[in-house]
Amino acid sequence: MVYDLKGKAPAIPQGSLVLVTGVNGYIGSHIADQFLEAGYRVRGSTRDVDKATCVREFFSKKYGEGKFETVVVADMVKEGAFDEAVKGCSGIAHVASDLSFSPDPNVVVPPTLAGARNAASAAAKEPSIKRFVFTSSSVAIANSQLNDPSFHVTNTGWNDSAIEQAWAPPPYTPDRSFIAYCASKAQAEREMWKFVSEEKPGWTLNCVLPDLNIGTILHEQQRASTGECIRSIYRDGDMTMAKMFPPAWMVNVRDTARLHVAAMIDPDVVDERILAYAYPYNFNDILAILRESYPAKEFPADLEGVGKVTGSVENGPGAELLKRFGQSGWTGLEESVRENVGL
Repeated sequence: MVYDLKGKAPAIPQGSLVLVTGVNGYIGSHIADQFLEAGYRVRGSTRDVDKATCVREFFSKKYGEGKFETVVVADMVKEGAFDEAVKGCSGIAHVASDLSFSPDPNVVVPPTLAGARNAASAAAKEPSIKRFVFTSSSVAIANSQLNDPSFHVTNTGWNDSAIEQAWAPPPYTPDRSFIAYCASKAQAEREMWKFVSEEKPGWTLNCVLPDLNIGTILHEQQRASTGECIRSIYRDGDMTMAKMFPPAWMVNVRDTARLHVAAMIDPDVVDERILAYAYPYNFNDILAILRESYPAKEFPADLEGVGKVTGSVENGPGAELLKRFGQSGWTGLEESVRENVGL
C-alpha cells in the first residue's frame, strides 16, 4: 500500500537505501518487507549470513533481484559495529536487540545499550543518513496492569519500576527474565534520546513502541519470536511460550512495520514515540478464536486465573498513521490470529 504524504516530499527519497538491523527476525523482516513494498531498497544486517537465507529468498522471489541485500554485523556490541553497514544509507531502522531473556540484567542490558549506541554513532558519522527509527517496546513505558480501569498509557511514560526491579540484587532467578528484558528496552530507548540530545546528529529520531506482535510469518523456516506462540498452539497444542506472556495489548506485526515506514518517510513525524497498541487480549481470547476458526481441531484448555487488561492507551496517533496506508485503523485480533496460523 502507498503511504499518503499529503502532497509533501518524503523525508528520505523513494528508491534510497534503508538499513534494517536484525532483519532475519520476526519484526525486522516485516519492516524490510514494508520498505521494499514502499519502493525503497533495503540492506539488512544479521549476525550470521546463513540466518538470513530464508528472508533473502523470500524478498528475491517477491521483489526481484537487486532490491534487498544483507550485511553481517557479527557483534553489535563491538565499537564501530555498524560503521560499514550504514554507508550509503538514507535511513536506519534499528530493530536488533538482546532476546536471550536472561534473568541477569548484566547479560541483557549492556549489549542492548551498546548496540543502540553503536548504531547511533555509525549513523552520526554518515552524512547521507536523515532518519533513524528505533524499535522500542511497550514495556519501555510500563508493564500492563490487570483489572485496573484507571491505568492509562501515554507516550511520555517510562518504566522506571522495571529498571529498579531488574537491577535489584541477585539471585537472578528465572522469574526475573521478563523484567530484565523490560529494563533493557527502557534503558536502550532512553540512551537513544540522550544521544540525540547530546550529540545533535544530522538526522531525526523517531521511536515505535509495540506491544505483543502477532500476525503473518513471512517464511516457514523463520524463527518468529512472539509469532511462534500461536503457531505452536495451533500445530502442537504447546502453551509453553503463551504462559510466558501476561495479558497485555497486541498489535499486528505488519502494522508495526508500517509505522516504522511512516516514522521514516513522513516529514511531519518528528521526535515522536509512536505507541503500537491495537487491542487488549489474553491467551484465552486467542484460544477462543482458534476454536471458532478451526472447529475440527482440538486445542488446549483455557489457562486458569488469567486476568484481563483494563484501562486505556493513547493509540489514536498510530491508528491515524495507518489510515494513511489506506487501512481503516489497527488490524484486529481475530484477523491477526488467523494470519499467524497461516491458513
